[in-house]
This record gives sequence, C-alpha cells and structure tokens, in this order.
Amino acid sequence: MVTIKQVSEAAGVSSATVSRVINNTDTVKEKTRQQVLAAMEKLGYRHNVIAASLASNKTHTIGYVVPELHGSFFGTMVAGSEKVLRRANKHMFVVTGHSDEALEKKEIEALLSRRCDALILHVEAVSDAYLVELASQDVPLVVVNRYIEAIGDRCISLDNVTGGYIATKHLLDLGHRDIGYLSGALFKADGINRLEGHKRALAEAGINYNPNLTYEGNFQAHSGEAGIEALEASGCHYTAVACANDEMASGAINALRSHGKRVPEDVSVIGFDNIDFASYLTPKLTTVDYPVREIGAMAANWILDQVYGNHKVVLEHILTPKLIERGTTRACD
Repeated sequence: MVTIKQVSEAAGVSSATVSRVINNTDTVKEKTRQQVLAAMEKLGYRHNVIAASLASNKTHTIGYVVPELHGSFFGTMVAGSEKVLRRANKHMFVVTGHSDEALEKKEIEALLSRRCDALILHVEAVSDAYLVELASQDVPLVVVNRYIEAIGDRCISLDNVTGGYIATKHLLDLGHRDIGYLSGALFKADGINRLEGHKRALAEAGINYNPNLTYEGNFQAHSGEAGIEALEASGCHYTAVACANDEMASGAINALRSHGKRVPEDVSVIGFDNIDFASYLTPKLTTVDYPVREIGAMAANWILDQVYGNHKVVLEHILTPKLIERGTTRACD
C-alpha cells in the first residue's frame, strides 16, 4: 500500500505538506498542491480514513438526524449545513427518525457507534431529559428547531408562537374575521406553538377561537387539501386560511380552486416557512419566513468551532420570524 512518505518523495515535498493537501487546508500553494495530487494519482495513493481517525481520534464526520427526507424543508436545512461542512472537508451521515422515539434513539446511538465527531439533531419524539443526558456525556451536539432551557446554549430554534401570531395578525389587519386554521401535527412542538400564536392573535382582536375552523394536518400538502375539505364540510364561513406550513398552503390553494374559489379574491391564504417553491406558486405565496438554511449553516459552524476549532461562533438561540407578503392575501371585502 502506498504511503504518505512515498507520495512526499515523489512530489518532492514534506510528509506534512502531503497531509495538508489531503486535509484540504488553505496553507498550501496551488502549484504545490497540484504536484502532490499528481504524485498521488501516479502512485495510486488512497487516503486511509480509518487509520487517520485512529491516529487523530477524529473521523471528520458529523451525524445528522432529521424526521424525514420528504419535502424541501429538511433538504434546505441539511444543504445549509453541508455547504459549510464540505468547505471544511468534513462529511455527514444523514439518518431519519420519523418522529418515533425508539427510532430516534436507535439512529443517534448508531451514529455515535460510527464515531461521528458531533451530532446535529432535529428530533421530535425523544424527551428533553434524554437530550440533556446526552449532552452531559460530552457528546458535541446541536439541537435545531427545538429549545431546551437546560441546554439552551446548544439549541437553535424559531419563535414559532410569534410566527403563528404574525400570520394571523396579517389576515386580521386585512380585515378578515372568519379565519380558518390548518395546523401541523399537534404532537409536535412547532404545530402546537404556531396554533398558540394563531389563538393569541384572535384573542388580541377580540375574536373567540372557533375549533370548527381548525383542522389538524401533518405538514404535508395532501393534509392542506383535506383541511379545506373539512372546512367546507363544516359549513363555517371563512374568508381566509392560515396554514402551518407552505406545503399545506399549496394543498389548500389547490382544494380551494377545486371548489371554484379564487385565491386571494375569494379566500386569502398564508403559509409558513418560506421554502423555495413559495415564490413560484401562482399567485406567489404570502408566508412567514423561517431561515432554515441559515439555521443549518449556523449549526455546522458551531460544530466546526467546538469540535475542530476552525471558527469562533456564537449561536443565535431563538430566531425571530418575519412576514413575507406576496400575492395570496388581500383585504377582505
């Protein structure tokens, strides 16, 4: 097997320089880098990651747990992390927990058994106590889209209550009083908190919350369609619909059109997340911005700082959402 020493002799550089090229550091001149790469190719050198990790006690891999790979939300978040980590020559193992406590724990343990240097966790079923205990074991981890006070310095989340409030307040400011609400799954914190914000905005406007105008979905487009069908079947009058995410909003718009209702002329619709396709719908979707790509990047930068000492990063632990006004809402006639 070809060694680093043999590559260094063939390239006419030191073994340390070869190591810097392998680790993709910025301290090697481009001409020297090309010499080393040419020698590696000529000799058929292949870097032994396992041996290197045993020597350095680092695998340069980060474990990443998300609830699912469906939809663009999680893809956008992971992409934000991956871009940062790739530039630092780190790699990711991405697994799914499907919002199931036993599976989330199993996947976390699997990542640790593979000697991941750190974890980025978007987990919804494991308890706060489990995550606090995991952090106490000196496992470098960042919890995203969830805030746990005991390990708040390792958490990055959005103020979902404020986000739900902003969405409904926007509709109220446009003169709507009969507002349907399509919630996400209410065993999830973000679903609960966004609905709480909706109720808060109604109460502030002196409007009683009507449970018949609320439908519990699952954050997927088909449940947005089902939500509109439920509102139609209820016989309740509504001029606007607030949706717990953009996917549900897109399903809701499709269902409204199937009932001959125009958006926003007949019914205003607002989403939540501001995922990429929101600005490509017709009309473009009014929504609440969730800087999910930035959250992914922030989590990755924190790990580079804490585990590898590459950056000096301070987490912004609770981010504030903002309204993105486009074309699916208008003043109530």
